[in-house]
Amino acid sequence: MMTWFPGRERAVPVVEPASPNDAARLAALHGASFHRGWGEGEFETMIAERNTLVQRLRLRSNVIGFAVSRIAADEAEILSIAIDAGYRGQGFSRNLLLTHLGHLAGRGVRTVFLEVEENNQPARRLYDRAGFAVVGRRERYYREAGGLELNALVMRRNLS
Repeated sequence: MMTWFPGRERAVPVVEPASPNDAARLAALHGASFHRGWGEGEFETMIAERNTLVQRLRLRSNVIGFAVSRIAADEAEILSIAIDAGYRGQGFSRNLLLTHLGHLAGRGVRTVFLEVEENNQPARRLYDRAGFAVVGRRERYYREAGGLELNALVMRRNLS
């Protein structure tokens, strides 16, 4: 590809397997994105598990996001997906999610589930656009810092 301004090429994000060396960064991203963040040790454990797919989203040398799913037979559950706040709204989450789903399909997964907070409109739009459909609701599933309990929607997407 020819560019008129060398060094000005747009960086392309890369979805790749996370390694134990990423655990601290993934924990920091999770803690900044969710009320109850997972610790570095939890990420180290998930990365080591054979039935868990942990992928990072790297832009140049920076890890700016991740996706984690647990696989059981031909089903998977997306446990968490997060993008660094400074990179949200730029389409990175869609790229990460769709690539992650492709890797799950490559492992024989036919159906993917997830829970999303009912009022989290950006996440709901992401999942709706990626082909997920609401199949259930969990009352008071999430708890905010102030003790407020929030409902979750259970969503499903077929990959086959």
